[in-house]
Amino acid sequence: MHSVSYRLRIKPPALRSGDTVGIVAPASNIQPGLLEKGCDTLRNLGYKPFYFDSIFDQDFYFAGSISRRAREFQEMFMRDDVRAILCARGGYGSNYLLSGLDLGEIAAHPKILVGYSDLSTLLTYITDSTGLVTFHGPMVTKDFAVADGVDIRAWQAALTGLSEWHLDAGTDSGVKPLIEGEAEGVLYGGCLSMMAASLGTPYEISTAETILFMEDVATKPYQIDRMLMQLKLAGKLTGVRGIVFGEMLDCVQTKQDQGYTLEEVVLRVVGDLGVPVAYGLRSGHVSRKNITLPLGVRASLKVGKREVSLRILEAATSSAAVSSASLKS
Repeated sequence: MHSVSYRLRIKPPALRSGDTVGIVAPASNIQPGLLEKGCDTLRNLGYKPFYFDSIFDQDFYFAGSISRRAREFQEMFMRDDVRAILCARGGYGSNYLLSGLDLGEIAAHPKILVGYSDLSTLLTYITDSTGLVTFHGPMVTKDFAVADGVDIRAWQAALTGLSEWHLDAGTDSGVKPLIEGEAEGVLYGGCLSMMAASLGTPYEISTAETILFMEDVATKPYQIDRMLMQLKLAGKLTGVRGIVFGEMLDCVQTKQDQGYTLEEVVLRVVGDLGVPVAYGLRSGHVSRKNITLPLGVRASLKVGKREVSLRILEAATSSAAVSSASLKS
């Protein structure tokens, strides 16, 4: 699979108040009530949500047929009135769309694309193949539909063209330092299960020279171990410059004390890479305030004894430069 250097990245136009945001369901079927709650939040933030009525279609556990989901996804890129594309939810099914994407049209009509979980499949493939910066962040029927579900400061920094910003992940943020050090690379990653599933396919992830972000949910420690080892044995951790794990909600063997931590498990795999490692960043499957991470832009990671800092070194969207800011997660 062709990997595009970050120097050739395509940055979508920045998002502004009053813009129309298109909502898509490329994977599992959605609940109308949750979609409307999410749309209410988007309206309160000053955006105009738009979706096709066919978004409520259902085919088994999918949001309608492959052709419907692919057509909806592609058309949102083509519409001049749509400024950003937000995924309604994940679940399963994005992999069915990969072979039918018109990458040339997507690159010619760059838009903000936001999602996580199963949507990591689309995000990493589009970023790797076209150079378009994509965004690992909140979804409409999940995070926008609940109180305190979105980290608004990170959302605005990532999507409005802030030239440089950082997340101060101190002791009150839930982020833990695992291996000290400093690194700079291209921020990249997503759901660990989806990244491991890409191996051996034409849509295989490209991780060299990255600050690699990995997260998952309700996955047992030995399964996390197995997927990390799969990435390691496939050479996908070679050349990685730093690693940040997500919150890893409910990634336990049982509800009872298992006698070891997930942090200890991941260190058995990544502890010999010689790169800084942090754990607990709230992006993707999270308990609250989902942080938006731009994939495909330069970033720096600093892991100290007690605190972690992830700094985004360039604007992720195309707009006039905005003064830098510090954002606490």
